[in-house]
Amino acid sequence: MKVLVTGADGFVGRYLVRSLLGRGDRVVAAVRPGGPDLDTWLPPDGRERVETVDLELTEPHGADALAGHPVDALVHLAALASGAEARDHPEEAWAANVLGTLRLLDAVAARPGSANNARVLVISTAEVYGRGSGSARTEEDRIDPVSPYAATKAAAELAAGDVARRTGLAVMLARPFPHTGVGQAAKYVIPSFLERLIEAKRQGASTIATGNLDPVRDILDVRDVVDGYLALLDRGTSGEAYNVASGTGYSVREILRLMAGLVGIEVEPQPDPALQRPADIPHLVGDASKLCNATGWQPRIPFEQTLAEMVHAQTN
Repeated sequence: MKVLVTGADGFVGRYLVRSLLGRGDRVVAAVRPGGPDLDTWLPPDGRERVETVDLELTEPHGADALAGHPVDALVHLAALASGAEARDHPEEAWAANVLGTLRLLDAVAARPGSANNARVLVISTAEVYGRGSGSARTEEDRIDPVSPYAATKAAAELAAGDVARRTGLAVMLARPFPHTGVGQAAKYVIPSFLERLIEAKRQGASTIATGNLDPVRDILDVRDVVDGYLALLDRGTSGEAYNVASGTGYSVREILRLMAGLVGIEVEPQPDPALQRPADIPHLVGDASKLCNATGWQPRIPFEQTLAEMVHAQTN
């Protein structure tokens, strides 16, 4: 199978491309111009099975470059994915996440035969569910985003549905719950904690700056999330949305405690207003029964193992 991956050089994109190559697929890697060289992170034996193409979602004709790359499937990861960046730059977030998705899918559907053949997986986010209750979210729950980032992803879901209805493109939605792993940028909470804990240990500090530690999150290993996406490409049903979740929640306070233990430091959290999110979701845990029943997917990597690997990668 030949798979187009947008955002191929991002955190999740790199894991996905390597997994696709590992199972024998060919890849068209759509990347932002000026990004890192693929040779720096691709396996040496996989480079010949990867085509690269520049893709800038915020440009009106950015998706035109994909015309010469027919594929069997598309995984649309590219987005302005940081909640903080979406708050600071809402117009850019709407342009990339909504208009970019619309233009990309229209470009794919416009190619001869694409509407009947290409399988499309659009990556959304569990944050579209909003505050909800303290129970695990299911795909039948109300969509009620409470942040600029989540609002753009909810709108991108609507845009994807519109293209599917107009063109017959076989579109599925994935709603991943928070995920992390080695290589994630420090602008996300767990790598940020790790960076601050390592620095606190180096300096002999007894406190660490934190935001709100009460929210509960369902956090997966990025490799499990990628496995879920591959399972949907193979066995998912077009027109459906699927949670990618573990069903287990950890408070941010507990995550900090686990990471401090792995780093080997005892610290007291010091609330920092600059790290507070203006519209935090108190409880975000998912029910992935629909995905499990449809594909047989199950998360396999314990959260503690993921954290340990991240600490090892940063301290050795």
